[in-house]
Amino acid sequence: MLAAERGAAANTLAAYGRDLRAAREEIGDLVKADSEAIARLTEVWRELAPSSLARKASALRQFYGFLADEGLRSDDPSAALPRPRIRRPLPRLLGHGEIAALFALAESEAEAGEGARMLALLELLYGSGLRATELVSLPLAAVPRDAPFLMITGKGGQQRMVPVSARASAALSAWLNLRPKGGRWVFPSPRGGHLTRVRLFQLLRDLALRAGLDPEKVSPHVLRHAFATHLLEGGADLRVLQTLLGHADIATTQIYTHVDAARLVALVNARHPLGDRAQNPAPEVDLAASQP
Repeated sequence: MLAAERGAAANTLAAYGRDLRAAREEIGDLVKADSEAIARLTEVWRELAPSSLARKASALRQFYGFLADEGLRSDDPSAALPRPRIRRPLPRLLGHGEIAALFALAESEAEAGEGARMLALLELLYGSGLRATELVSLPLAAVPRDAPFLMITGKGGQQRMVPVSARASAALSAWLNLRPKGGRWVFPSPRGGHLTRVRLFQLLRDLALRAGLDPEKVSPHVLRHAFATHLLEGGADLRVLQTLLGHADIATTQIYTHVDAARLVALVNARHPLGDRAQNPAPEVDLAASQP
């Protein structure tokens, strides 16, 4: 159901499968489990981080919702599951100087095949905000010859057009000219298939280390965060950013607004009709002197 009706990604399906199997090991047959058995999971999960607890509880709620929809159960014991309150963490960020250091090294090594691939990967992560999975599984068919955009299939099978800057397009073209022939992926793996997310992570960490940065600060998702943050700093519209990132809910995109609070305050002060009055209050009028 998750795959066919909701279009859940492979990683989501795998995570939910692991959560359901782990719950079954703790309380037995999930289809027959009652509220008392479900409540025992709260104790089993007591050491988990709130985000992990929320995901496991969500997997079970959706499972019991499915059973009810299919007529396999007349009750829903998932009300006994915990409901942790989690705060969405602020994204880790890279400054403009750190981004420049990564690109300086990548550009200096771009003549060789491995270097050209690294620069193309970096350009598409930071220049287009692609998710790691979207990037490594990018098919050749998604790269039009003349149009300055990519057709990306994101979470839930949703498609979106992602613009590609002139410099990213040049880096991508350079890599495609050096890329091994054959296969259907833009970034093929020597072992067949496409580059893995793990390998992409390793390549970025290695580049960061050689560029003199803390490798713990750099990952594909951190570069996606930098893409979003720096676009907002440059004045991008939040709705446009939502489309570029492929967020189904704008609430997910709004997390990036925290980095731009100072600019927004300055904008209100500069553009709001009352903004000038705060900085240049109107001169006081001597009402007594104005009387006839």
